[in-house]
Amino acid sequence: MDVSRIRVLRGPNLWSRHTAIEAIVSCPEVERAIEGMPGFEVRLRARFPHIGFLQPAGEVKAVSMAHALQAAALGLQSQAGCPVTFSRTVPTVEAGVYQVIVEYSEEAVGRLAFELAQELCNAALDDKPFDLADALARLRELDEDVRLGPSTGSIVAAAVKRGIPFRRLTDGSMVQFGWGSRQKRIQAAETSNTSAIAESIAQDKELTKMLLNAAGVPVPNGRVVETVEDAWAAAQEIAAPVVIKPRDGNQGKGVAVNISSREQIVAAFNAAVKISDEIIVERYLPGHDYRLLVIARRWSLRPVAIRRKSSATAYTPFANWSTRSTAIRCAATVTRLR
Repeated sequence: MDVSRIRVLRGPNLWSRHTAIEAIVSCPEVERAIEGMPGFEVRLRARFPHIGFLQPAGEVKAVSMAHALQAAALGLQSQAGCPVTFSRTVPTVEAGVYQVIVEYSEEAVGRLAFELAQELCNAALDDKPFDLADALARLRELDEDVRLGPSTGSIVAAAVKRGIPFRRLTDGSMVQFGWGSRQKRIQAAETSNTSAIAESIAQDKELTKMLLNAAGVPVPNGRVVETVEDAWAAAQEIAAPVVIKPRDGNQGKGVAVNISSREQIVAAFNAAVKISDEIIVERYLPGHDYRLLVIARRWSLRPVAIRRKSSATAYTPFANWSTRSTAIRCAATVTRLR
């Protein structure tokens, strides 16, 4: 089996509305029907028990190595937690040459899944070992690194639910909804209607706290510091457990909560200063921790909240907000507030 070309389909295409990877796969005559390859399917399933059916129900065509590659690439992504369901293998006019199409949720993950699927099929063909646990771990880790954050992901999920097509434009959080003249773009939870001044205020935690306080909203007491000694002095002034965080950080990076000892404060300061030169030390307030996304719809505001569940004092950034559940991430409860 030889994969001669891989093309990424980043929008609606000939095969489906899903983003997908299309590969041209050439199979020698012996690989055009795996039933003529004694023990291949048994070895393949031994290495990947969850591979699923190699042939769609109702079809009686011969199952080739290309079909096995398709099933493996889709199954590996699915077992890694990616929400993918579509795949297809189509023979071309040239004998032994197939088009293999497999849906992906993240392009980099889809590409890696294709590579691992090739390794899996070759391992089954040559009766060599294949480390399934390592392959799935690599896919999950890559998916964690490149997938959309919780706010952007929630918006995209809402668009998909309503049948609105989307396309991810960058490795970050810039997403396009719709096509042509009606397309709209967002960056994380910001739209083209987001005020530049509002964004600037929101990025400055100290300025945000000052404006909220001026409007009568209760805020924790504290101040900005620039040295470890000043951070310790500010904590002593508060005389209670504190939160240490960068003044202009985001996604919970560099944040430590419910700390009080000098050793904890030194460690937290050193972590926060990697994000920002100015650090905020303020009183820790116990209770639930919410990430809020406010969506305006004509005359109504619809806040959506994700509650972070964690008893840890060290605040692990970003991943704690994930709505996916794994052994290393805290679960999140998504609630729409009326």
